[in-house]
Amino acid sequence: MLESLRSLFASQGPGARDAALSAWARQRGYAFKRVREPEGFAVHGHHDGRPWRLEWGPPQRHYIEGRELRIRMELGLPPDLQLLLLAAPLLERLEREAFEAFTQDNRTQMGDAIAEELRWLAMFPKIEMAGPLTARLGGVSSLRAHGSAWVDGALGEALMRATQRLLQDDPPFVLMTLRGRAHLRLQLATPEADDIAEALGVFETASAAALRIADARRGQRDG
Repeated sequence: MLESLRSLFASQGPGARDAALSAWARQRGYAFKRVREPEGFAVHGHHDGRPWRLEWGPPQRHYIEGRELRIRMELGLPPDLQLLLLAAPLLERLEREAFEAFTQDNRTQMGDAIAEELRWLAMFPKIEMAGPLTARLGGVSSLRAHGSAWVDGALGEALMRATQRLLQDDPPFVLMTLRGRAHLRLQLATPEADDIAEALGVFETASAAALRIADARRGQRDG
């Protein structure tokens, strides 16, 4: 089925693509909806009873060009559980911007939309990772142990698989927790179903890992 979807996208316009994606979403119990932005759409679904929203369309971050895939889900995380993971080239770029912003006092030129990424890179300790992922991804966390616990295990494995295809060319890519929610952003020129499914899998794995960290913290306090 995925091969037939790719053929549709290659040979036909956005209308046929949307129809194919709508069918893909419907088969999985998701809701597909066209949005006002040119060539944009949204998909609504649930993971472990929690609703998520996926959008594809014009980017909302300056570091993404062309089209952006966005996913968010409300998790009810503690507000101080702040985790940020980025593709290595994007991390280097934003670190330079963060340095310039906080040393040249030009923060007024930086929009609120990117304030968290820049501010966290300047404030928080780096996430310690091991193995091949260290060359492909990097990030920071509000507490050092949180970042390592987040990436270790299932999330690290999902990300390693993603670097073989979805993230093969190191496109701008962000995973983060913010104000109790999980967020994913990815530069994605063409919304093929297998790419969307893989990004969603990474996102759901990251969300589950963040919830485990939050549960462990609550258990430590209660104990």
